Amino acid sequence: MISIDGLAVEFSGHKLFSNVSFVINENDKIALMGKNGAGKSTMMKIIAGEQTPTRGQVRKAKESVIAYLPQHLLTEDDRTVFEETGKAFHEYNSMKEEMEKLNKALETRTDYESKEYMDIIERVSDLGEQFYSLEEVNHDAEIEKALIGLGFKREDFERQTSEFSGGWRMRIELAKILLQKPDLILLDEPTNHIDIESVIWLEDFLINKAKAVVVISHDRAFIDNITNRTIEVTMGKIYDYKANYSHYLVLREDRRADQVKAFKEQKKFIAEQERFVERFKGTYSKTNQVSSVERMLEKLEIIEVDEVDSSSLKLRFPPSMRSGDYPVIVEDLLKKYGEHTVFQKANMTIERGQKVSFVGRNGEGKSTMIKAIMGEIDFDGRCELGHNAKVGYFAQNQASLLDGSLTVFETVDEVAKGDIRSQIKNILGRFMFSGDDVDKKVSVLSGGEKTRLAMVKLLLEPVNLLILDEPTNHLDIKSKDVLKEALLNFDGTLILVSHDRDFLQGLSEKVFEFKDKRVIEHFETIDAFLERNKVENLAKVGMG
Repeated sequence: MISIDGLAVEFSGHKLFSNVSFVINENDKIALMGKNGAGKSTMMKIIAGEQTPTRGQVRKAKESVIAYLPQHLLTEDDRTVFEETGKAFHEYNSMKEEMEKLNKALETRTDYESKEYMDIIERVSDLGEQFYSLEEVNHDAEIEKALIGLGFKREDFERQTSEFSGGWRMRIELAKILLQKPDLILLDEPTNHIDIESVIWLEDFLINKAKAVVVISHDRAFIDNITNRTIEVTMGKIYDYKANYSHYLVLREDRRADQVKAFKEQKKFIAEQERFVERFKGTYSKTNQVSSVERMLEKLEIIEVDEVDSSSLKLRFPPSMRSGDYPVIVEDLLKKYGEHTVFQKANMTIERGQKVSFVGRNGEGKSTMIKAIMGEIDFDGRCELGHNAKVGYFAQNQASLLDGSLTVFETVDEVAKGDIRSQIKNILGRFMFSGDDVDKKVSVLSGGEKTRLAMVKLLLEPVNLLILDEPTNHLDIKSKDVLKEALLNFDGTLILVSHDRDFLQGLSEKVFEFKDKRVIEHFETIDAFLERNKVENLAKVGMG
């Protein structure tokens, strides 16, 4: 059990939160929710021991292990993937080495009556008790299972970690955390850089193998599936619900309705008391009563209504010219990088108005196919856009293409046409740009902020073929809802690569699966495809 007592964080006169207390029990699976800037990541860092609160403390048993996966990692680069992951068993290996060293010392020493000899005996005894209480496991087999579950191939095990992108390094860190079997796992946006199959594996692990878990995530399906408790951070305090995310939303609405009712009743009561004071202020016989009412009003704790963004912004893509019947045609496509074949004999015909998903593990060629369609890479075979295809393209590196000299507002104002211009600030607000944010220069924005701005820009351009490669990585749940509704109402053609199942749900009627150097066409919705594959995938990586 881990106890969070009276936490407060203040900086520059601003209170992030104050007097926050709760307990994390064994097997609690907690979603930490709240709008951006509410203090979720700060609270997680304090629980992890990475940040010190202004006041309050985190209490845990001495032997409790807390493991923390932040959003941004700093990993060393002097090991192979397998060696780096094996660091999860560092403590076990250190204990084993020390036991062997001490036992060797006992074999060679003859000073049986000395204090040093007795100290070694005592240390061997303490260490032995600890060591032999640990479950005996095949570490290599456990490392292999975790790495394969998280999307690595066996041939990756001996590659240097320096060869991998940030997303893959994040998986190595995640594997280390899961293998430590900690008492509490803290995960900040763990699904941002992993594919659907790995998300399903991680879910299964957290539900069936992990002890306590606290997670911050904008992936609704993921948090709904793994959590049994939701802690909302809002306006400097917390609300604690014994419910998963979907149930919490219902309970939160009830709470807010009660608050609004109490707020209105209190407002009415205050107005009545103020009228009484105003009426009888100079009346001698009422002096004591008036003073009493005034003191009561001074001490009255004003009911606050928690902020909820209830603005119902609906975005529609602006109309565009009609494309030809087949906006994308691919025939016998082959793509190689040196000796490595990404895919071969790939064929696809996408009809006007179709919404399709590209799925498959990372590295199987989804983004490569998109680059081929966009004409960004060389290839063998036929791959072309159809007549009148006007493309809106959102790549994972979209952020780097923005003009750094413009402000956030100017970037959007450049592409907004007609009536929508009066709504620019509202639109930016739904994508987490509020207040002074709109006047910031693009050059000072974080990677996530630039990605969100690129998405807003795309939403306002008239296109008839949309190609989106992982569009939701830096969006919160509300922003994703705005984007999803716009895509559902989009009457053009859509190609979508995403690992966010809740976002994908209902968004595509055909699936192209990238697997084993092939592109396989499935005439089914993404929902049906994922359901059919879930059991097979879990069994395949040894979690079924």
